[in-house]
Amino acid sequence: MKLSLSVIALSVSAAAAFAPSSLPFVRPGTSLNAEVTAALIKELRESTGAGMMDCKKALVESDGDMSAAVDFLREKGLGKADKKASRVAAEGKIVAATAGDKSVVVEVNCETDFVAKDANFLGFAQSVADAALGVEGEDISTLLATEVDGSSIDDTRQAMVSKIGENIQVRRMAAMGGEGSTTASYIHMGKIGVLVELEGGSEELATDVAMHIAAMSPPYATADEVPQEELEKERRILTVQAADSGKPAEIVEKMVEGRIRKYLEEICLVSQSFVKSTDKTVGQLLEENGAKIKGFKRLQVGEGIEKKQEDFAAEVAAAVGGN
Repeated sequence: MKLSLSVIALSVSAAAAFAPSSLPFVRPGTSLNAEVTAALIKELRESTGAGMMDCKKALVESDGDMSAAVDFLREKGLGKADKKASRVAAEGKIVAATAGDKSVVVEVNCETDFVAKDANFLGFAQSVADAALGVEGEDISTLLATEVDGSSIDDTRQAMVSKIGENIQVRRMAAMGGEGSTTASYIHMGKIGVLVELEGGSEELATDVAMHIAAMSPPYATADEVPQEELEKERRILTVQAADSGKPAEIVEKMVEGRIRKYLEEICLVSQSFVKSTDKTVGQLLEENGAKIKGFKRLQVGEGIEKKQEDFAAEVAAAVGGN
């Protein structure tokens, strides 16, 4: 009989040990007031975008205090952002904003094209462009320190790194405009951004010129902007090429001058054939509309960034060799 009672008691203890608990999780060593309920975890997750287990840990560490938990996650997010900062971010978007006579474009980078299409990333990029309108000059550090909705752009960026899981960088900005100027921006598929500033003309005209620049990517606006050393270098090369023809020196000189004019036509905006109406140059289009080009700026996502070349076969071979 004593043996039977012992078996029953042991069975009851085992069943109690493995029965699901109906009580919420409570941090050891704290009062029952510091309950971490599923509802709290859900609320924190929705407000921060952090993972479920990260939210649970944050609430445990902060004794169920929602504000302290947000700070905990933010501090953790900063750590994650620091680790990801060394990773190449060559994808992203060019975003524009205009207010009055000033226009800006900014480049915001991420690691993958997938994230570049994410609604949260796109919203952040647009908020950066809007904030750039209030920045004097084109200093990125000033832009990053600018506050939007109570947080600096850089703090928001680092929170995005934690939420999305990729390196995100506000790489550069460009601004144009001023009193008496006509400015416009053009964005091509989020990958190329152009600003144009005209003297006279209309915003529609400036937008057309910006579209041309996006397509043709001229290095200079006018021949006056071409550095003399670049012209001299081209002249030397063309002279050698023409001399090989065996023609007299005076003919060679004329050939070189003709080719220099052709070269300038190709690299200068005003002498290029307008993409929307090739029977006229951009310069002629501006003249017809009583406008002159004051300048332009063109940004393209990832230009100048050395992308890491993935060699999947080599990685597999190395992994197999390591085993």
